[in-house]
Amino acid sequence: MTKNARDLSFADRLSKMETSSTLAVLQAADRMRASGIDVIDFGAGEPDFPTPEHIKAAAIEALEQNFTKYTPAAGTAELKRAILDRLAVDYQTEYRPEEVTASAGGKQAIFNAMLAILNPGDEVLLPSPYWVTFPEIAKFAGATNRVIDTESNAFVLTADLVAQHLSPKAKLLIINSPCNPTGRAIPCDEFRKILNLAFEHDLYVISDECYREFTYAPVTPYCAGQLVTDGRDRLLIVGTLYKTYAMTGWRLGYALGPAAWISEMVKIQSHSTSNPSSLSQKAGIAALRGPLECVQEMLAEYRRRRDFLIAELNRVPGFECVLPEGAFYAFPNIKGFLKQSGLNGSKAFEFELLKEGHVALTAGQSFGTEGYVRISYAASMDLLQRGMERIRAFVERYP
Repeated sequence: MTKNARDLSFADRLSKMETSSTLAVLQAADRMRASGIDVIDFGAGEPDFPTPEHIKAAAIEALEQNFTKYTPAAGTAELKRAILDRLAVDYQTEYRPEEVTASAGGKQAIFNAMLAILNPGDEVLLPSPYWVTFPEIAKFAGATNRVIDTESNAFVLTADLVAQHLSPKAKLLIINSPCNPTGRAIPCDEFRKILNLAFEHDLYVISDECYREFTYAPVTPYCAGQLVTDGRDRLLIVGTLYKTYAMTGWRLGYALGPAAWISEMVKIQSHSTSNPSSLSQKAGIAALRGPLECVQEMLAEYRRRRDFLIAELNRVPGFECVLPEGAFYAFPNIKGFLKQSGLNGSKAFEFELLKEGHVALTAGQSFGTEGYVRISYAASMDLLQRGMERIRAFVERYP
């Protein structure tokens, strides 16, 4: 080992961050597949549908027309207008071009947004279970996470729960509905109460609406931007195209909010990635302005899978699972099984199931809630059926 290698020293801020646990599961499953093992993967939250043809065609046309140069860091004017128009038609929102920015995925938009407002010592109100990246960005910014445990209300955030966790240092509230990992959706009237409470206490709010379009009747989708007028200067809405239109690899997200907040986010982005891919932007315009039948077809199939999976999970000894209203995740309670099996928590279950049962899923501990696991049903019915057979067989090995 060279002296330089021994003396490598990394930033202190990185010592506080954890590697994405959802990606870690994916990598472990990939290693097993590479060794010839048939692994069924319920870990990754990635649509298994192909990107619709009209979207791919738009990218091919852009390539043929040599639309391969830099664009403005916040995205082209055409893309921003398409985002604004789509939201205005679907949710009657009113935002101006200076109040929207595109990004290389929703994750970058959230990263930019949190870095733009958080200082060391600030507190982030973070409902749990939470998406694994939220607390890590807060740590990177030097802020402290103040976790709001929603398990007592079947994982649905309420204004009362938020009120119990207010503090003088609280600066930001993050809301994710429908939620990753639970699939639970906050009722519209309750969401409005949460926003009004947050603004009364001068909190900033990030509404992560990545799964907004994936809600199942009788629940209807809504956008936070349509719920309030007062306080809009502290509300940021983050969305993506890659879940809705099966475009995960295209890495295209967006944010809508007050022009001053958006401007600071674009400043950060201009010194990191600059603009999202020019080809992805053209594809995104086609998605936003194109036919929506493809989205409805995917939603119908997700609902069919959800109904099958939840029924099957509730038949597994020691498992209990509420019916999620949105997204494409189930979050079953496995505490009964853990107690009878002697396995030491959801991480141990995740590890043993992958090793012995060859099924990949994600431990609830990764999302801040022990005794649960996340199962993605963005997988074919065949895989869901075979995966549930393996899970039942694994569980039945224990007395």
